[in-house]
Amino acid sequence: MLSQKMADRLNHQINLEMYSSHLYLQMSCWCAYQSLDGCATFLSQHATEEMGHMHRLLQYLQETGALAILGGMEAPPTEFGSLIELFEKVYQHELVVTSKINDLVHLATTEPDYSTLQFLQWYVAEQHQEEFLFKGILDKIKLIGVEGQGMFLIDRELEKIAMTNGKEATSMTGTAAV
Repeated sequence: MLSQKMADRLNHQINLEMYSSHLYLQMSCWCAYQSLDGCATFLSQHATEEMGHMHRLLQYLQETGALAILGGMEAPPTEFGSLIELFEKVYQHELVVTSKINDLVHLATTEPDYSTLQFLQWYVAEQHQEEFLFKGILDKIKLIGVEGQGMFLIDRELEKIAMTNGKEATSMTGTAAV
């Protein structure tokens, strides 16, 4: 059985993952509006992945007899000055999510709650991959640039990543993700 503090923190994480999904879906819409179809597809798939993270947490709470609570959330931003700005926001958001996962791991360690600690190890590995993926994309955008054909090349590369289901073999980052 989870402590109330752990249940509350896991519920907070559920809502953060739900916000992440909404954020990436809104970013996908912005990319589609900008005719960046590859970027839009990639971010839409990532939004679906984030919703899966939320469901995984929700199921864990249910399995442990805790009540999952879905709260309201702030609407994500709808405008981005550039593709670089958009991916900088994604990367910064992923750093926040990693920090929250690390806080959960710390709580599970100090309570101690070894079952939850074991459950959270998947999220620790996932966040490592998320940071690596988005930092790599951002680095490549900065390297290629967004002038002229650069934007076209970036869009096509993200489309390729989306075609390989986003994380199986990423030519943008140069390595396979878990």
